[in-house]
Amino acid sequence: MAAQIIPSFPPNNVESPNTTSLTYPIISLQQPSKKKGSSKPSKLFKRFRSIFRSFPIISPTCKIPVSLHGNRQYDSHIHGGTRMTGTLFGYRKARVNLDIQENSRCLPILVLELAITTGKLLQEMGSGLVRIALECKKRPSEKIKILDEPIWTLFCNGRKSGYGLKREPTDEDLMVMQTLKPVSTGAGVISTEASENSDGELRYMRAYFERVVNSRDSETYYMMNPDGNSGPELSIFFVRVG
Repeated sequence: MAAQIIPSFPPNNVESPNTTSLTYPIISLQQPSKKKGSSKPSKLFKRFRSIFRSFPIISPTCKIPVSLHGNRQYDSHIHGGTRMTGTLFGYRKARVNLDIQENSRCLPILVLELAITTGKLLQEMGSGLVRIALECKKRPSEKIKILDEPIWTLFCNGRKSGYGLKREPTDEDLMVMQTLKPVSTGAGVISTEASENSDGELRYMRAYFERVVNSRDSETYYMMNPDGNSGPELSIFFVRVG
């Protein structure tokens, strides 16, 4: 698959502006670091902070806190999280993929295929704030990290929109990440060889996300706005419910 980056607008903070075309590039992404857990006082602080920030106001329809569906209490910038690189990409009429990396130079730590088309998600983002909530059932007998859950129920701005499926990165996923390695933040199009299942233009949006671990059953990724606006346009919530 030949690829050429054609940004819809100049990406912010591009490390290498001369990158224009890559054909089957060698994958040079690094393994993410295995960071040790934070100290006990830091964990206690985060726990108390999450309790006060997410006081339980439960929606009767889908068991997810109302704040996940547009309450402004989540719109301010959250301090104390871990900065990650998040990329949404896919063909306009195909399902959108979510890729989370420690940074743009690392292999992905999470790849999710979401049952919403790229075009539909871009339409939602064009209309204002977007909240993606991914919910799965809590299984007390199984000790599994929340990001290792294989399948999720997907809600987009409070509307049930199918599912989210975790999968291993494909060769195409890795090629996309390698192609976008010089891009820190930005949005645009990667022109590819057209196939029967695509329109030949793979759209992407890359941004920094702040990862906040509220508990072992709740984790949130807030998109960080580089222009310093009032709050994130996109927030992604992972929630396990009993």
